Amino acid sequence: MNLKGAEVPAAVGDDAPSDGVGGGAGACAGNAQTPPRGAQSDRRSDPEVFIDSRACPVFTRINFASSSPQASSSIPLCCCCCVKQKNKAIADYLSTNGYQDALEAFKKEADMPGEVERKYGGLLEKKWTSVIRLQKKVMELESKLSEAEKEFIEGAPTRGKRSPSEWIPRPPEKFSLTGHRAPINRVIFHPVFSLIVSASEDATIKVWDFESGDFERTLKGHTDSVQDIAFDASGKLLASCSADMSIKLWDFHQSFACVKTMHGHDHNVNSVAFVPQGDFVVSASRDKTIKIWEVATGYCVKTLTGHREWVRMARVSPCGELIASCSNDQTVRVWHVATKETKVEFREHEHVVECIAWAPESARASINAAAGADNKGAHEGPFLASGSRDKTIRVWDVAAGVCLFTLIGHDNWVRCIVFHPGGKFIVSASDDKTLRVWDTRNKRVMKTLEAHVHFCTSVDFHKNHPYVVTGSVDQTVKIWECR
Repeated sequence: MNLKGAEVPAAVGDDAPSDGVGGGAGACAGNAQTPPRGAQSDRRSDPEVFIDSRACPVFTRINFASSSPQASSSIPLCCCCCVKQKNKAIADYLSTNGYQDALEAFKKEADMPGEVERKYGGLLEKKWTSVIRLQKKVMELESKLSEAEKEFIEGAPTRGKRSPSEWIPRPPEKFSLTGHRAPINRVIFHPVFSLIVSASEDATIKVWDFESGDFERTLKGHTDSVQDIAFDASGKLLASCSADMSIKLWDFHQSFACVKTMHGHDHNVNSVAFVPQGDFVVSASRDKTIKIWEVATGYCVKTLTGHREWVRMARVSPCGELIASCSNDQTVRVWHVATKETKVEFREHEHVVECIAWAPESARASINAAAGADNKGAHEGPFLASGSRDKTIRVWDVAAGVCLFTLIGHDNWVRCIVFHPGGKFIVSASDDKTLRVWDTRNKRVMKTLEAHVHFCTSVDFHKNHPYVVTGSVDQTVKIWECR
């Protein structure tokens, strides 16, 4: 399609500029005259596109046609301005980078006498950067649209058709949050407010609003990778542990300041957790020990020894009487807090055990059903799940000391697991870059989300709201809506 002369009605009003210079529609109109009435019949026979002034404030009316022999070379002045700006930006780029021969040839072809105007310096690079940024955004939106269309075609249920106990995360993510400068080790929800907290290898802790996606603040104090974080039940205290061998307590009620720092481990502190009452903190370390700290004083009151290698994680049971731990020695141990003795040791994993999670009371029925129809709900629990570098998730009856069943499906290390608050599902994050939702009763994968572009390191499920959060080596935090 060739560009035909732009037929533009005269500017409305006596004050419209007659030289074609100025803003708005009148600026583009210039001295153009209103097309004669008889020209209307010619327009109907030509393949044309009209841009109405109501849709475009710059071009009052432009007629593009390919068949008229009276085609003119005139172009609206605003188009000329854009072309001239582009040419000057290109000329500046050629001049700045020393392409003198190309510059002279370009100036001759573009009819640009005189010196290159420096006010257009860097404009071409800025435009190119903008194009790349917009192209990336378009690709992300296209990917999200494709996922949403797939969900719609497959008949993904809405919240109204399912009870909250059956809500699971579904793509696309609601927010992808960036700001950390290194891999993310842990993400958790605040128990009261609409906040999530992330811990990273960049030695910082960041706070975000999961409803708006806004960044709130950064907590600084550790001097090395922050390995784990945990809230007390009230949400007023945040505990963090680090490769700098320290544990810190942060005031999350008012000041967001570090109120206590505890030292005592001899190596990287890998895990931290509050007991349900909130008066003690449990930590696990690469020094092969688990320590219990009094919150009020900051003193270590107990040390549990028994693991033969790095203790990866420690978690306190809902009743507060037991501590579960997992280790590079490929075992899972459960300890009596009062006696510091090992209650049971599980050895079925074939590689490093990365993570553990206590099952809520709501999971009992599903776990018993998965254990076999013949047991008739005989397993009373408590129940514990563990994820390993052997790519499996195992569910254990702590009281009986047996493995009830194994979930197989991940293609790489299982890095983090969490039970659905309704008890019917287990959600796992893996180095295969996926987030998987497991139907506990049927021992199968119910949903797989391609969550990140690098290893998924952490996942948490909000206890009261339909949201899941994930963290990754790709340095992003993603929030997933459940339905």
